[in-house]
Amino acid sequence: MTNEVWREERLLIDGRLVDASGGTYDNINPATESVLGVAGDGTVDDMDAAIGAARRAFDETSWSTDVELRLACLRQLHEGLERHREELRATTVAEVGCPVGLTHMAQLDTPIDGVAWLIDLLEHYDFVEDLGDAEPFGMPSHRWVQREAAGVVGAITPWNFPVQINLAKVAPALAAGCTVVLKPAPDTPWTGSLLGRIVAEETDIPAGVLNVVTSSGHEGGALLASDPRVDLVSLTGSTATGKKVMAAAAESLKRVFLELGGKSAAVVLDDADIAGAAGATGFQVMTHAGQGCAITTRLVVPRARMDEAVEAVVGVMSSLPYGDPTKAEHIMGPLISARQRERVLGYIETGIAEGATAVLGGGVPEHLPVGYYVEPTVLVDVDPNATVAQEEIFGPVLVVLPHDGDDDAVAVANNSAYGLSGAVFAGTIEHAKAVASRIRTGTLSLNNGLWYGPDVPFGGYKQSGLGREMGRAGFEEYLETKSLAEPA
Repeated sequence: MTNEVWREERLLIDGRLVDASGGTYDNINPATESVLGVAGDGTVDDMDAAIGAARRAFDETSWSTDVELRLACLRQLHEGLERHREELRATTVAEVGCPVGLTHMAQLDTPIDGVAWLIDLLEHYDFVEDLGDAEPFGMPSHRWVQREAAGVVGAITPWNFPVQINLAKVAPALAAGCTVVLKPAPDTPWTGSLLGRIVAEETDIPAGVLNVVTSSGHEGGALLASDPRVDLVSLTGSTATGKKVMAAAAESLKRVFLELGGKSAAVVLDDADIAGAAGATGFQVMTHAGQGCAITTRLVVPRARMDEAVEAVVGVMSSLPYGDPTKAEHIMGPLISARQRERVLGYIETGIAEGATAVLGGGVPEHLPVGYYVEPTVLVDVDPNATVAQEEIFGPVLVVLPHDGDDDAVAVANNSAYGLSGAVFAGTIEHAKAVASRIRTGTLSLNNGLWYGPDVPFGGYKQSGLGREMGRAGFEEYLETKSLAEPA
């Protein structure tokens, strides 16, 4: 990995890289607490200009109808991402604090490769479906359905997997013929602004088709949700933020895609390899310090084997080295900010106050006095309705809960406002499938099967969101359906 941190402090508005009207703000490395550099502090005026540019580009250019142009430009974008893969890797590790090993997977490489998958989908996608002839009301007619771009898309993205989520929104929206205004998270601006720089300098994407507005606050995102010039808002974030976006979008009845919180359960059935399942869950909750909405942070195990499960998960989580995210042996780095660290520590304190016992961790690691680190933590003696069993913590904190057989295990797993992801471990895949069919969640791993990929729709049930991202379904989120008929 190159040590050179690639950076970009300008905004992309209407085809030009411009200084933010609000000046700049510091971009902090969460592993060292040092200032990496500055990012553009876009204002509501900047966002207003970006929305206006996206609206004009959609209404006044051929972008939405010219599939060949979109294919050519997406190929250029993919080539640009490939060309700068290593610079983006260094920036992602420094800005996000994610372990470098994860950039060879979902943090960077897989989403870049996913653009190639999307190009292939666009090359073969049939935007017209022939429905044949019919005689409604005695009138012979030929009918067909056209899929057309949804319009101007406001994309609001979080800090935990910024390259992945920026591309998962921007690339399919562009492929569908939409124009886009991207609002990256304040904590990870460069992974968004660098995408804008590649588009501006290395592609023929027309002015206004993609705009990127970074900022230290959230006012720009609020404008995207409320502005009637925006046709669709695509948000990945907390459920609380999703509710605010949905309420603001309701005023203009714009479409929303919401990928929100999770409190996913790893369900270990009576006939499963308890130690193996518990160990795999402990490994996952330490990945990127638990800062993933699909991470299984509730371990649901047979009551009679609770001690065995806890011993296994503590053994794994206490043995894995963590710290400096530039070191390949670490799967866990810091939390994104001091604020997030205090939030996670506050949840641990609340859990203990409500009766939980921390059998591992629970505080700030003594060997990492610099950086926003929290110890890998395991909580037991937790009521299934307690705060730490119900709310998303977004840190390396695992709650272990007992169950009394399959029916109870399903009830515990479904005892959540969320339904984003989960896992089932069983002695046979048939047993795992039978239980999985009863768990209300959008993605499930069975006996360590991995569902993640650019071709796999991702999203949740209940308060984990609306719609699906990635896959064919994610592409079609950015399309409208028009039905037509002519005399037969």
